[in-house]
Amino acid sequence: MPTPPRSVKIAENERSGWSSERPRRPGEPERPPRLADVSVRGRVLAPSDRLRYAPGSLLLLVGADAPLVEALGARVLEDSNALLSLAKLRGMLEGRVPEGEVDEKARALLDATAAKRLASGQTVVIALESLDAIERERYVRAALPHRRPRHLILVETGKANVAEEDRSTLDALRTALDAGEMGQEGFVTSLRLGGRTVGELNRIVFAPAPKDD
Repeated sequence: MPTPPRSVKIAENERSGWSSERPRRPGEPERPPRLADVSVRGRVLAPSDRLRYAPGSLLLLVGADAPLVEALGARVLEDSNALLSLAKLRGMLEGRVPEGEVDEKARALLDATAAKRLASGQTVVIALESLDAIERERYVRAALPHRRPRHLILVETGKANVAEEDRSTLDALRTALDAGEMGQEGFVTSLRLGGRTVGELNRIVFAPAPKDD
């Protein structure tokens, strides 16, 4: 008769869960944690004279003409205090900090203010100066832990106001937005305003959806 297999007792200190990760060698630096997936099912909004978003949302205003983007936000926001921008913060800091530190301090203040408001459930609107996706990701990830809805508005301008180095980036952003792909960046809604639709937008409010009667 074949000899029955013997059971092998495993000591408690030898038991561990299986892992596919390669063990870290002595002296090898720890790997950074994986970034959370920010993607959502996004939708493209149609231009309107009035836009409503949920209170406590993050809204990014972007475009190749930074002064135009900020001016639009200042004009249409029901609560202008919700609007943040580097240009606005630079103006507050000029004369208070050394000239060479204004940009750095403005960036730090913008990030800190946005993070504080998001953590407390306040609405945050940021007029960005850059079309770079990394710049948008910075604030999408700041809103993610607080489960704040993220929205994007692309403000178009005349071709003469678009710097040569921004044209390919703008084209890529415009294409992704029109194709409904901004959800991959974490935006619940996206909207493109151009031509007369920029002037036709009269108000952006952050209020709960009206209750059905």
